[in-house]
Amino acid sequence: MGSKLERKGGVKKINVGLIGFGNIGSGVVKILSDRKNLLSNKIGLDINIKKICDKDISSKRNVLVDKSIFTKEAKEIINDPRIYIIVELIGGIHPAKEYITEALKKGKSVVTANKALLAQDGRELFALAQDRGKSIYFEASVGAGIPIIKSLREGLVANKFSSIFGIVNGTSNFILSRMSDNNCTFNDALSEARKRGFAEKDHTLDIEGIDSAHKLILLTYLCFGRFVSLDDIFIEGISQVSLADINYAAELGFEIKLLAITKKESDELEVRVHPTLIPKMHLLSSVSGIFNAIYVSSDLAGNLLFYGPGAGQLSAASAVVSDLVDLTQGIKAGMFRPTLNIVEDKSIKKLRRISEIESRYYIRFMTVDKPGVLAKIAGVLAKFGISIALVTQKERKKAQVVPIVMIIHEAKEKDLRSALDMIGRLNIIKQESVAIRIEEV
Repeated sequence: MGSKLERKGGVKKINVGLIGFGNIGSGVVKILSDRKNLLSNKIGLDINIKKICDKDISSKRNVLVDKSIFTKEAKEIINDPRIYIIVELIGGIHPAKEYITEALKKGKSVVTANKALLAQDGRELFALAQDRGKSIYFEASVGAGIPIIKSLREGLVANKFSSIFGIVNGTSNFILSRMSDNNCTFNDALSEARKRGFAEKDHTLDIEGIDSAHKLILLTYLCFGRFVSLDDIFIEGISQVSLADINYAAELGFEIKLLAITKKESDELEVRVHPTLIPKMHLLSSVSGIFNAIYVSSDLAGNLLFYGPGAGQLSAASAVVSDLVDLTQGIKAGMFRPTLNIVEDKSIKKLRRISEIESRYYIRFMTVDKPGVLAKIAGVLAKFGISIALVTQKERKKAQVVPIVMIIHEAKEKDLRSALDMIGRLNIIKQESVAIRIEEV
C-alpha cells in the first residue's frame, strides 16, 4: 500500500477524487485548503484533491479551485489509477450507488454522506467493500459533525446497547422548537425554516420522518448488528402536530420532539420514528433549533448524549475530512481497516410490531360540552383495560367543542387504537382524536 503515497515537494500525499461539488463538497475542499498545514502536521501527509466531478463546474463556490481538476465525467475519477479514495457527495440512490460500486471494484475506498443509499443498500455495499478489502466511511451521514459513528464503532466497542433515542432531523426540530418558543403554527414555522434555508424545497423527507428513519437504520445496525429495512420501521411525521398539543404538553411538563427510537426489550427489537412527549427535565427536551442529539444507553459506559449541529456546510464537511484522515492513516501505516466489524446480537429473535408496543400516551379529545362526556370516554377505555393517569378539561364554553386532555398509563398500541376507534364513533366526539406516545427515556 505504500505505493499509494506520492511525494510533493518532499511531503507524502494521497490523492482523493471528489464526486459532488455542492454545499458539503465545497466545504470539504475549503477545509482541506484552509487547514492544509494543520492537517499535514497532525497526520504526516497531505490529502490532495486530484480531481472534482460535478454537473455544474462553472458556478462560483466559496473556495478557489484550479479549473484544470474539474470534470463532468465521474468515470475519469473512478478509473484514475493514482486516486485511492473516492468521496461521494451527490446524494440519492442513482447514480451514487453505481459510482460507489465501481470505485470499490477498482480498489478504492469510499467516504460518503449518503444516508438514503446506505439505509437502502448498505448491506450490499458493505459486503462488497469487505470482499474487496476496502472501506466505506460515513460519519457525515447521521449527525453531520457529531462524531456518533466513530464513537459507536470505536469508543464504545466493548459495550452492549439497550436503546437509542435520537433527534436527528434539524428541519423538524427547528419547526417544533419555533412552535413551542414562539407560539406559532406548523405552517408559520415551516415557512420560517424555508426562509432561513433550514428546509428543502421538497421538505417531505424531513417532516414526515423518512430522513430520520434512514439515519436510524444506520444507528441500529451499528448498535445491534441488525440491518432493518425502511418497511420495518413505523414512521409518523410532524405535519399533524398542532400548536394546541404543544401548549397542552408544556402545561403537563413535556416537550414534543420527533424521536428516532430503537429499543431492545427481552428478545425483541422495536424500531420507530414519531412525535413523542418527553419530560422537560430530560436533556433531549432542551435540544432546540437545527441541533441534533443522540442519546444512547449502554451497559458499560451508561447513558451518553451526543449533541451538535445536525446540518451545515462546515459541520458535515468536518465529518468527511475526519473520515479521510482515518483512511489515509490506515494507508500510511500499510494496514487495512474494515468498514465495520459488526456483530449481530443473536439474542434478538424478532422485530416488534407497532401494534404490540406498550407506552404511556397523551390523548386529546374534542367533545361537546355536556355532562357525562368524560364518563363515556373513560368507560370505553376501561373496556380495553386502559386506565387514566391524569385528565383535564379546557376552555369550557357552552354549546362549543371543547378539548379533554388526558395522560393514560401504559397500554398496548393495538388496545388504544381499538378504543379510540370506538370512541370516535360516539356522537359526543366532534373531531378526530389525537394520541401521542410518551417516552420517559
